Amino acid sequence: MSEAYIVQAVRTAGGRRNGKLAGWHPADMAGEVLNALVERSGLDPKAVEDVILGCVSQVGEQAFHIGRNAVLASKLPDSVPAVSIDRQCGSSQQAIHFAAQAVMSGTQDVVIAAGVESMSRVPIGTPVGLAAKAGLGVGPWSERIRSRYGVTEFSQFTGAQMVADKYKLNREQLDAYALSSHQRAAAAAKAGAFATELVALQVDGGMHTVDEGIRFDATLQSIGAVKLLQEGGVLSAANASQICDGASGVLVVSEQALKTHRLKPLARIHNMTVTGGDPVIMLEEPIPATRKALQRSGLKLEDIDLYEVNEAFASIPLAWMQALGADPARLNVNGGAIALGHPLGATGAKLMATLVHALRARGKRYGLQTMCEGGGLANVTIIEAL
Repeated sequence: MSEAYIVQAVRTAGGRRNGKLAGWHPADMAGEVLNALVERSGLDPKAVEDVILGCVSQVGEQAFHIGRNAVLASKLPDSVPAVSIDRQCGSSQQAIHFAAQAVMSGTQDVVIAAGVESMSRVPIGTPVGLAAKAGLGVGPWSERIRSRYGVTEFSQFTGAQMVADKYKLNREQLDAYALSSHQRAAAAAKAGAFATELVALQVDGGMHTVDEGIRFDATLQSIGAVKLLQEGGVLSAANASQICDGASGVLVVSEQALKTHRLKPLARIHNMTVTGGDPVIMLEEPIPATRKALQRSGLKLEDIDLYEVNEAFASIPLAWMQALGADPARLNVNGGAIALGHPLGATGAKLMATLVHALRARGKRYGLQTMCEGGGLANVTIIEAL
């Protein structure tokens, strides 16, 4: 089977809710990422055969085919097609999988996988909330689904608390992890570790090049002072991912395209895995998904040099490490979503951009990325830096 290569991987710096990127229409923000992928690679824009773009809240400014609208807002010719996909928080990681599968199958040679989410302009929950307000239907879960699982709704907050309970994680552990995320992100930002992956956007006061969610002065005391999300629980807004605006993208090509367009690969996609599990605990699925990916890839966890495990809530990477016996020194080395933000549909390609460049900066070989996703899903991608 043909190989799939990553030639470019970029992201915007995250913007806080109603922060520096709130003035950017999501189509324009994604368009800037598409432009950067083509410009930095030196690729003829006409060579792009498809754009696969992930987005979770496809309503309002993210409705009416945000993938196509991102192309129309970019410098790509309007002959470049696009598709919008939703695998919840794993949307743009799945976009990478679809792009790689297209290339590996020989169907296409040059595909962009991308993601966008403006959580300021299209707040989380808007698609469900607007429909409910308009009196349209009973919501996404039918009586049959609710009866099957014995719940009235499926909640990420409930799932994250269930994970914490199952793995006996307390508030102090979650807060300590959250602090380390901010500390690693702050150190990376100060050292310029994100420079090669960032796409600067014009905002009031200049160019936006620093993730707005990083708390450079974070302490255990400040994190611990934040109110718990529920009485008797261990989750708080400070040990969970931040609401974030952002866009990201990865240029995936075939070996033939490398030669034809004289492109230099950054990494090779070694394995792609996606699994489904219990939709109630929901966010535990990266654990069995990682086990399956390692088995299918012929690698052991100790062969993996760096891991990117999305910090939807601190309980998720902590449970993942505990269950798999992972080395904490290899996990989210430049911080994660607790500090850098979680722009939903953009997070998958965002993490990939960080992983690719972190591996290359350290002279390491294998990287693994995984995401917990609504509905009890998880994607895993293993790459080899070149």
